Amino acid sequence: QVQLVEFGGGSVQAGGSLSLSCTVSGVTTFEFCMGWFRRVPGKERERVARISSDGTTTYADSVKGRFTISKDSAKNTLYLQMNALTPMDTAMYFCAAAGFKSCRYAPRPSDFAYWGQGTQVTVSS
Repeated sequence: QVQLVEFGGGSVQAGGSLSLSCTVSGVTTFEFCMGWFRRVPGKERERVARISSDGTTTYADSVKGRFTISKDSAKNTLYLQMNALTPMDTAMYFCAAAGFKSCRYAPRPSDFAYWGQGTQVTVSS
């Protein structure tokens, strides 16, 4: 059984930082494309960052230079370091795993088969 559980959400002031983690069981982070997504009520789920099995990363333009996705294969954990946060980053954040090694084959949220329950990030101005 595949299970993803996010930790680390919370409230922070604009300009601050938060670090999210996602513990994974049932699949290994080094085998598959892993990603972070976020959703604001009333809007579609947005892709934030992805990391392929070989460590290749991609980011949404809105977070480039501020967010960093990484993984620790020994701990089977996915991370998202978020710096210089703005109120526009307020959302529910989800980690997800796709059934592909390369994120090249998983451009859409629907390409990710496994999802965590989400963790709320709130950034105040």
